[in-house]
Amino acid sequence: MSKSKKTVITESSPRKSAPAPARGRTVAAKQDLMFGRQNYLWFAGGIVLIFIGLGLMTGGEMPSADDWDESIIYSFRRITLAPILIVVGLVMEIVAIFKK
Repeated sequence: MSKSKKTVITESSPRKSAPAPARGRTVAAKQDLMFGRQNYLWFAGGIVLIFIGLGLMTGGEMPSADDWDESIIYSFRRITLAPILIVVGLVMEIVAIFKK
């Protein structure tokens, strides 16, 4: 027994190519960006707040190795203000991502 094979030939339409740009000119395709200008401003604001918070948290060197001063290490600026600024900066980053 011989098996016959069926061959199906389909004609495809010829592909249309874009016209070549004029000599000396370049064609720039307009692409839609994922985020707008407002989103990038929110991103920048969030990053600035995070860095300010990290900057406020730095330091704390004791004036003398023999003395311990709690107010230098456990100050309002380092324990409360800096973490609040960092969290607000992170929230701004989330808002920048989800803002339409």
